[in-house]
Formats: sequence, structure tokens, C-alpha cells
Amino acid sequence: MRRYLAHLAADRGLAANTLSSYRRDLRRYAQALAARGRRAVGEVTEGDVRGYLAGLGEGDATHPPLSARSAARAVAAVRGLHRFAVREGLAAADPAAGVRPPASPRPVPRAISVAEVERLLAAAPGDTPRGLRDRALLELLYGSGARISEAVGLDVGDFDLTGGLIRVAGQGGRTRRVPVGEHARRAAEAYLARARPELARDGGAMPALFLNARGGRLSRQGAWMVLRATAERARLAGVSPHTLRHSFATHLLDGGADARVVQQLLGHAPATTALAPGRQACALVTEGLLQEVHATSHPRARG
Repeated sequence: MRRYLAHLAADRGLAANTLSSYRRDLRRYAQALAARGRRAVGEVTEGDVRGYLAGLGEGDATHPPLSARSAARAVAAVRGLHRFAVREGLAAADPAAGVRPPASPRPVPRAISVAEVERLLAAAPGDTPRGLRDRALLELLYGSGARISEAVGLDVGDFDLTGGLIRVAGQGGRTRRVPVGEHARRAAEAYLARARPELARDGGAMPALFLNARGGRLSRQGAWMVLRATAERARLAGVSPHTLRHSFATHLLDGGADARVVQQLLGHAPATTALAPGRQACALVTEGLLQEVHATSHPRARG
């Protein structure tokens, strides 16, 4: 273990804090192996490694149970140790090769309140070209529930200002038309009329709806920075593009929208309903119903 830690420090250049964590994890591993009567790294079996992993989650008299993330780091240290032992000729086989760290639970999406959304949008910059762009982007993200990659991928021709609809190229090559509401439509109109011509550097030939300061398509990272800066001004912590997407869905459901309609607005694959043996029909919702539900359920659908 000392040789492995020296290798990490000298050859891999791991940071001091990371080395300290590895050293602590490996010390605990050594104690667990000693309790099983193992005296050399070549004696360790896969069962020993799995038993150690199980003990991390259960804890003992001297160690509290570890979270999935901390346990995964500890298992990474153990796996690295045994790979090193095989490379150095200290063991004939790697007993940790088939052991995978526990999966970290996916974080539960968080929705912010309607009042917090309004606070966020009110913190968008003023009448500068970038400010008008940022306001239109944020209104569209919350007004449509689009993913950030879908929003920055929009072209000017994808926004039907008259109908208040955007054509979104979603995941899996699926395209959908989504209503955005009056607030987003007005913000887009102001941006297209007063800001986008100033941001365009090629006379307007670039088809992208949202442009960066150099006249190119606004990137996903650039849109992220717009949201982060606006959230900081609004004094809202932990707001991400997915927060707006989840808030969009939550507020629609709170407003009485059917879950099937919300799923289709979000671009989730349509469910199928069995009609007869061997036959199925997609539970698709008409565009008119999508617009009606959005207009009556979304907090910023009407001006």
C-alpha cells in the first residue's frame, strides 16, 4: 500500500487531499483484511473485497456508514491498489476486477416556486442587446420546458411568433412543436427586433435564434452562464436549466394539466396503449390541446 501511494504521488501527481483520502481508505481496507487473516495482497479474494464494500455501507463500531459517493471513492482506491499489485508482480490476479462501486442515487430534480421564477426573470438585464437576448432565452426555457441544448439549437425559423410555437429538435431525432406563452413570445419579439440585428456579424446570415457577442450561435455553456449570472442577481441558489424545466412541468401540473400532456410538452417518448392483440396506438395529444392546456395551466402563458 505504501508503494502504491508513492506511485500515485510521484507518477500520477495526485493532489495532497486526494492522497490523504486514499491513504485513509486503504488503512481501513488493511484493517478489514487483517481481520480476515490476510497477510499479503496476493491472498486477497473477491469475497474479501465484496465483504469490505458491504461493510462500508453498514458501518461498524468505529466507522459510520458511508454514502454511495464516499464508498465509490474507497472502492476506487482498492481497485487501483490491486491493479498496481498485478502490474508490479505482487499478485497473480486482481480480486477487485469484477467489483463495481455502488451507484450514487440520482439527485431529485428541484422546482422553484412561481414567485422565485418571476424574481429570476425580473433580474434579467435591461435593454442592451445581450440583456434582451438573455431575457428571451430565460422566458423561453421556462415558457416551453425545453432542454438547454434544444433552446440553443433553435433557428430563427423554428419560432412561430404568430402562433406562439417553437419547433424543437429533441432527443432521439424526434421533433415537436411546443407553445411558449405570451411572455416568451413578447420577449422573443423584442430580442429579434431590437437586439439580434446588433449581435449578428454576418448581416443576419447565421440562422441561429440566440447569438453570442461574436455573432455566432450561443453555446450550451454560454446559456448556462446567462442563467447562473441572472440567478446570482436574483439571489437564488442552485438554479440550473433543469430546474427551470422541472419547474415548468411542476407548475403545469399544479395548474391542472394532465400528466400525459406535460410529458409530450417535455418531449418524452409517447406512451402506447394496447387496442387489440397485436395492435397499439400512440397516446398522442393534438397540438391544439397542447396549446389549450398550456394557455390555461402555465403561469406565464398569458400576458
